[in-house]
Amino acid sequence: MRLSRLLPAGLLLPALLAACSSPSADPAAAPPGPAAAYFRGDTARVKTGGVQLIPITTPKGRFNVWTKRFGHNPRIRLLLLNGGPGATHEYFECMESFLPQKGIEFIYYDQLGCGNSDNPRDTSMWSLPRYVEEVEQVRQALKLDKDNFYLLGHSWGGILAAEYALKYQQHLKGLVISNMMMSVPDYGRYAENVLAPQLKPEVLREIRQIEARKDFQNPRYMELLLPNFYVEHILRLPLDQWPEPVNRSFAKMNQSLYVTMQGPSEFGVAGKLLRWNRVPDLPKLAVPVLSIGGKHDTMDPEHMRMVAQKVQNGTALICPNGSHMSFYDDQPTYMAGLTKWMLAVDRGEKKVAL
Repeated sequence: MRLSRLLPAGLLLPALLAACSSPSADPAAAPPGPAAAYFRGDTARVKTGGVQLIPITTPKGRFNVWTKRFGHNPRIRLLLLNGGPGATHEYFECMESFLPQKGIEFIYYDQLGCGNSDNPRDTSMWSLPRYVEEVEQVRQALKLDKDNFYLLGHSWGGILAAEYALKYQQHLKGLVISNMMMSVPDYGRYAENVLAPQLKPEVLREIRQIEARKDFQNPRYMELLLPNFYVEHILRLPLDQWPEPVNRSFAKMNQSLYVTMQGPSEFGVAGKLLRWNRVPDLPKLAVPVLSIGGKHDTMDPEHMRMVAQKVQNGTALICPNGSHMSFYDDQPTYMAGLTKWMLAVDRGEKKVAL
C-alpha cells in the first residue's frame, strides 16, 4: 500500500528474439520466437493495440473495466494488479522494458474505480470480496487458465491477488505477491515500531500532531512525508527523478477508494482492511508463489521471506536496494528475479532458486 496523494516507456524491441534460443544462449532467457510472433495475438478485424473493455456484473449493475494486452505468448500470460488502493496500471509501464525481451505476455488492467475503467463513485462497492469476483470475471473474459495464467499483485494488489488465489487458485499457473505483507495488523505494527522511529524526532512529532487533528488535507502533511518517508521507503530516488509513469499514475489516485480501504493516515491502516490477515491460510496455497520485498520497503522484508516459507511452493526475492516500488529503484534484481521465476515455472519448476 502507501501509494497515495502524490504530486501532480518506450522500448526498442530486438528485431529478432529467436536468436536468443541458440544453444549457447541462457535457456532462462529464451523467448518463444521472433518479434513478429510475440505481437501476433490480435485476431480482431479492427486492431486496438490490445485494448479490451470487459463488462463486469456487480450488485450495483454492469460496468466496464479497461485492459490492454502487450505481446503474445499462449503459455505465459501475466495479469497485473495495481496498488493504492486506487492507483492505475500506468506505473507498471516499466515492464515494457523487460518482459518482451523474455517473450512474456502481460496484461494491464485498471480495477473498477481506477484509471480508464468506469468509476461508479459508490463507496459500498469498494470491498475486497467484490474485487475478487471482478478479477475472476476479467480472467474468464481474457480466457486465462491454469496452463498460462500468472497473477502479479503489487501493494494493495498483493492483497487482492492473495485473496483471489485463496478462492480460485485452480485457475492459476503462478502467483506473485509483490511488496505486500499478508497481515495488515502486522504491517501496522511494522510501520509504528520500525518505520516511524526512523524519522527525525521533530518530523515525527509534527506528523503525529497533524494526524491527531485529522488534518490530512493540510499541505504540510505531504511536505513532511515526501522527503522524509516516501523517498526512503516508497521509491528511493530524488523526487525530481521519479519516473513519469509513477507520477502520472499517482496523480490519478482515486482518493475515495484509497481512504475507504486504507484510511487517511500514512502510518497504519484505518479502513476496511484494518483486520485483514491471511497468514494462517498461506499453507493452503499450492500454486507456485513468488514473494517479493525490498530491504527498504514499507513492508517488512522478513515477513515477505516468511510468506515464501509458509506456502507449499514458495520462492522469496528480496531486493537489497529496493523499497516499496522495487521494480524502479532496484530494477536489475526485481526484473531478473521475476522473469527467471516465471520462465522456470513455465518449464514445470515449483520452487525456484534465485
